[in-house]
Amino acid sequence: MTSYPDSAFLAACRGEPHAHTPVWFMRQAGRSLPEYRKVRGPGSILEAIANPELSAEITLQPVRRYGTDAAILYSDIVVPAQAIGFGVEVQPGLGPVVAQPFASESDLQRLRPLDPEADTPHVLETVRLLVEELTVPLIGFAGAPFTVASYLIEGAPSRTYTRTKALMLGQPALWDALMSRLVDLAVVSLRSQINAGAAAIQLFDSWAGALSPKDYQTHVLPYSKRVFAALEDLDVPTIHFGVGTGEILSLMAQAGSTVMGVDWRVPLGEARRRLGPESILQGNLDPAVCFAPPAVVEQAVTEVLEQNDHHPGHIFNLGHGVMPDTDPAVLERVIDQVHRFPLNPPAVS
Repeated sequence: MTSYPDSAFLAACRGEPHAHTPVWFMRQAGRSLPEYRKVRGPGSILEAIANPELSAEITLQPVRRYGTDAAILYSDIVVPAQAIGFGVEVQPGLGPVVAQPFASESDLQRLRPLDPEADTPHVLETVRLLVEELTVPLIGFAGAPFTVASYLIEGAPSRTYTRTKALMLGQPALWDALMSRLVDLAVVSLRSQINAGAAAIQLFDSWAGALSPKDYQTHVLPYSKRVFAALEDLDVPTIHFGVGTGEILSLMAQAGSTVMGVDWRVPLGEARRRLGPESILQGNLDPAVCFAPPAVVEQAVTEVLEQNDHHPGHIFNLGHGVMPDTDPAVLERVIDQVHRFPLNPPAVS
């Protein structure tokens, strides 16, 4: 595995001293960049992901433009499920859709084990291409079992997750079988990305915030724990992230990641109060703030950095992904401001 001895990102992931606050953005590659629109071409995102040279170029674009402290693989959380033939597509403007959603025990047969070399060789080749060219760490990722399950069961993005919750609460044995297979899918995918050269990984449990603390603790946490436990021997930083997770943040931290992602609803200082003074956090500027006047953006960035209170365990990020209509110049200014912010507290005279 490639080492990055001067990486502020990896140092922050481990709470070690470093020169500046590292920053990268979820969805930093994509529709907000004119260079992305120039090379992307027609077709589904899954078709673009299947082209290693194109995926590598798209991954590199924000690193070149912004000078981010990490790259994140251009891919999608449904790639493993799609690769094993479950019947997942990504519909532009909507998201993942499943023609035949998961509904019964017979559907378990559609979730065969993932063989990365045979099923996702394009992902591994993309990682290898990136590791050869990048001078900053590459973040690999996967969808957490609950979030992937929600897409497979609902058949499309949902606001209510009624089918998912009905299966989770009403058929616990089937839920366990489904989640166990999705644990294996995530683990095999993540390990393959790390073995190909990814220096860190993020587990996206994007929709876990739809759950009550009780339901999360009972029906989701055990499976997320299994994912992180299965990666411990590889000794890479791991990040755990979800949206609207304030009420379950302390439970999510029990899953065992190195870093906890925090969305914009919980101030960074409050998140560290809940999780403990040594917790390592990622976040958490509201993506919508990027559409406000420059002075407002600057003040919001300052507030996030001040909330961190010079803690070495902080990676600056948005509280969710970059919105498609975001002006890249705004993110350029944000990164410049973050990098210039004094990381060490002022000396007491």
